[in-house]
Amino acid sequence: MRTGVADWREKASYFDFRGHKIAYWLGDNASARPLFLIHGFPTCSWDWSPVWEQLNRSHRLIACDMLGFGLSDKPRGGVQGLGYTIHDQAELHERLRTWLGIKEFDCLVHDYGVSVGQELLARQQSGGGAPGLGMMIFLNGGIFPDQHRARPIQKLGVSRLGFLLGLLMRRKSFSKSFSEVFGPDTQPSETELGEFWHFIAHNGGNRITHKLLHYIADRVTHKDRWQAALVEAQDKIGLINGALDPVSGKHAYDKWREVVPRARAHLLPNVGHYPQVEAPGEVAATALEWLAQSRVPIPAGSRRSVRGK
Repeated sequence: MRTGVADWREKASYFDFRGHKIAYWLGDNASARPLFLIHGFPTCSWDWSPVWEQLNRSHRLIACDMLGFGLSDKPRGGVQGLGYTIHDQAELHERLRTWLGIKEFDCLVHDYGVSVGQELLARQQSGGGAPGLGMMIFLNGGIFPDQHRARPIQKLGVSRLGFLLGLLMRRKSFSKSFSEVFGPDTQPSETELGEFWHFIAHNGGNRITHKLLHYIADRVTHKDRWQAALVEAQDKIGLINGALDPVSGKHAYDKWREVVPRARAHLLPNVGHYPQVEAPGEVAATALEWLAQSRVPIPAGSRRSVRGK
């Protein structure tokens, strides 16, 4: 069951990242293995509320609203006036991990968060960070830039007229474009759309949407490094993919199976871009199964795939 907006806001804690206030949430299973939940664009950690209770039973959950999202600060100029980058958001998670005294952890990442996850994997492999990172489970996102099919709103946001996106985005236009990435049978209700919009528009967040879209350029710039990180880590990564997602659906799933054949893969045939919202029970169950197996290496040449063969 999804947590209500008021309850979610009330449970937020805050820490400082380079002079900016960052909202974060902790599960109450303090003795369990930590699991970071890293959200997507343009939403926030509230996306995880449909799977929170189920995951919380066996893991210590940690989720934050990245800078520019949700209840966290949304400076017009980004990090110290230098804009918004995936590297800064990865560093934010490193700081939060240190703040909480966490040494070993796993991750479940979505959309924008998949790039943060890839950067954390790359840092671990180079010795530059995330030393205790264990398994990483990806949901729909632009893991492979050549498979990312940008929506019209994203194309506008990264153009020279990108500033118009912030000026023009309102609840009605957001609801229409946002609903288009969900599956036809798993559409968000009007109430849910209002709740998503609540966090996006908080503190004028809709005004900086075009600035947050810098992640699309980051993905192209760091494509080779981030894909290499996946190949090296494929025995401890997995993808749960909504096949009907027009942005990163089955075409991205097929690319995953080609590039990282030893990695886990699970296809949700009737789900769109937000699997944790559209099919929370199946997403949580699959993630928990993989996390339980993650200490057992997958034999070379094998692939664990629940669906989509």
